[in-house]
Amino acid sequence: MFSTDLSMCACDGHVVVALRGELDRIDAAYVAATLAALAGRRPVIVVDLTGLEFIDCSGVQALACGRRQVGQAGGDLVLAVPQPQVMRLLTSTALAHDFSIYATVEEAVSSIVNALGFEGTQRCVSRQ
Repeated sequence: MFSTDLSMCACDGHVVVALRGELDRIDAAYVAATLAALAGRRPVIVVDLTGLEFIDCSGVQALACGRRQVGQAGGDLVLAVPQPQVMRLLTSTALAHDFSIYATVEEAVSSIVNALGFEGTQRCVSRQ
């Protein structure tokens, strides 16, 4: 049984992956596999952590693995709106310094899309 709800919104040049619930060892492989599958298709991935109430070390590792794979494909994976308990674990594992972290999803999308030189609207065109 999954304790993490994952939804995606594909937009021009990027995708927003929203995580809700708890990201622990049970769901870490699923999240890592999803991010890996997106790595070659979308150069920018914004992971929306607004609804993520808990994360453990395996969840952090899934995010780090996703970021590495997206980077190898020439893109970037950034985090948006980490809740205090999620931010504490990122900070305690020193991975907070490896990620670009934004206060809002909109700020993350705008910043990373501009940095990588993508143009077009930021309107969502599909949801999975």
